[in-house]
Amino acid sequence: MTASGIRLIATDLDGTLLGSDGRVSARTRRALDAARDAGIATIPVTARQPIGLRPIAEEAGFDGWALCGNGAYGVHLTTGEHLFAQEIPAEVQRQLAEALRAVVPDLLFASVRDAGEGFVAQDGYAALAKLADHKRDPATMGAVTLDDVLAAPSLKLVIRHPTRPIEEVFDALRSLGLTGFETTMSGAPFVEVMAQGVSKATGLAQVCERLGIDRSEVLAFGDALNDLEMLEWAGHGVAVANAIDEVRDAADEVTASNDDDGVAIVIERMLRG
Repeated sequence: MTASGIRLIATDLDGTLLGSDGRVSARTRRALDAARDAGIATIPVTARQPIGLRPIAEEAGFDGWALCGNGAYGVHLTTGEHLFAQEIPAEVQRQLAEALRAVVPDLLFASVRDAGEGFVAQDGYAALAKLADHKRDPATMGAVTLDDVLAAPSLKLVIRHPTRPIEEVFDALRSLGLTGFETTMSGAPFVEVMAQGVSKATGLAQVCERLGIDRSEVLAFGDALNDLEMLEWAGHGVAVANAIDEVRDAADEVTASNDDDGVAIVIERMLRG
C-alpha cells in the first residue's frame, strides 16, 4: 500500500478515529492534514447525525463529503449539499415494530428524520438516554406516541430497552425473518435500523462514484459491527486493536487501538510509501 495508490481515506469516528475521551488527538489531526496535503480525500463515515458530527469535523479538519446514519445519507460539510438519502418506509417500520414488540415487550423507539436534524422519540425514550448516546440533550428529544414515531419514513430507526441487553434485542430482530430493512449495532446502547440495502459500504460507494474513485483506491478504518461491510468493500480495510472480533477477522490489517493513534499510524506509514 502506497500513498500513490490511495485516493480516499474513510474512517469511522467513535471507537476508531476518536480516543476514549471522544477527541481527535494531535497526532491524528496531523496525519489527516498530511493526507489532505497529499491530495487524498478524508471522509468521516459514522452512525452519528450531523449534530454530533459537526464538532468532530472541526477538530479533524473534515470539510468535504461525510456519511451519516451508517451510510443512509451523504452530505457536504461545507456547502450543505445532500448527495443522497435513503429512508425506511413507514409501513416497514410499523411491521417491524409490531413483530418485535410481540417477542420483546417494553421496547422504546426513536426516528431520525429531516436530513438527520430531526429526532422524534417515543414517550419514555429520553429517560433512558444520555447526551453521549445521540450527541444531543435528552431534554430536546420530546415525547410522542409510538404511532407518531412510526408515522413517517426514517433515515434511521433506533430501538432500545430499559433492562434487556441490546444484543438480545438485536438477535430477536434478526430472528423475525422480516425483510425491507437492514439492522446493525455501533457500540451504542441501542439497535440501529436503516433502509434495505443500506450500509456504510453502500454510502461510501456513492461518494466514490461522485468523486471518480475506485474502491481499490480506498483505505477504510473501523471497530464495530456497523463498520464490517465498509472494511470488506474497501481496497484496504483496517481494524483498530479494540475492534470486535468479527471486524478484526474481516480486516486486511489490525492496527493499534483508538487510544494509541491506530489510524494515524497507518496513514503515516502509507504516506511514507
